[in-house]
Amino acid sequence: MTSERPLLYEAFDDRFRTGRCMNGDAGLEVLYTGCRWAEGPLYVPAWRQLVWSDIPNDRMLRWDEETGAVGVFRRPAGHTNGNTLDREGRLVTCEQGNRRVTRTEHDGTITVLASHWQGKRLNSPNDATVKSDGSIWFSDPDFGITSDYEGHRAESEIGANNVYRIDPSTGEVRLVADCFGAPNGLVFSADERRLFVSDTRAGLIRVFDVRDDGTLSDGEIFAAAKARPAARFDNLRFDDDGRLWAAALNDGVHCYDPDGTLIGRLNIPEVVANISWGGAKRNRLFITAGTSLYSVVMSVTGTHPAGPGQRPWPPSAG
Repeated sequence: MTSERPLLYEAFDDRFRTGRCMNGDAGLEVLYTGCRWAEGPLYVPAWRQLVWSDIPNDRMLRWDEETGAVGVFRRPAGHTNGNTLDREGRLVTCEQGNRRVTRTEHDGTITVLASHWQGKRLNSPNDATVKSDGSIWFSDPDFGITSDYEGHRAESEIGANNVYRIDPSTGEVRLVADCFGAPNGLVFSADERRLFVSDTRAGLIRVFDVRDDGTLSDGEIFAAAKARPAARFDNLRFDDDGRLWAAALNDGVHCYDPDGTLIGRLNIPEVVANISWGGAKRNRLFITAGTSLYSVVMSVTGTHPAGPGQRPWPPSAG
């Protein structure tokens, strides 16, 4: 199933055209439909598979690149949301329902990385990113405790929605940023000197300077969702040319120049929750939107899910 090129790509600035952002598939490919609310896509090169979360159905699914087959990866799954890889290629998952961040070891066992801060249960971890020092940074809004739809209804023990850092040596969970309506997607710049965090309720993408000791500056606004009133931000991803791509819910996928200018958009037929780069060349954009998993092969190459400084991306050692 495809759509015509003008319906998929929309340029607001010539840099979207000259930057090859419109040179790719003419339409979307539907890889799967049948979720209740799809999030957390992650391409795992070693498996040549994409895993993602179907939060209300409390399951993780996987799509096989070679066969196109879709099956259940894990169920029950703790109403998982965001997924990423650590520096050793292990799956790191935010479990909204279980209110924790976990790691799937190479033998399939699950290790709990974070469940509390200062003795209080986390709200419902949403998305995570890994820094080159091995630290794991994650957002903790209240989406999973506001109702039973995406988790389990409960009162927040912390009383706020924050961003935290897990120390790679001690496992200490430290608050690094607060004053959010609902922190959601987060991603480091290529040099790891800045951290970008979306605030879904505020309709903002905030950017923080990262200090050498792992603390953050007070932050500033990088972008505001003003294309349409319904536009808000979910997760974020960079491409290798420094452009920031944002899942913008009712407004498709936004593309921002490094200077913060909204230069273009991908129009998607469902509400866009998350995006992720993958495929053998990292130029296939996977999109979880509403009930479906989509993809589009582009001329743009995305960054590695485990951050800067990774080894090359071949799907095999050959």
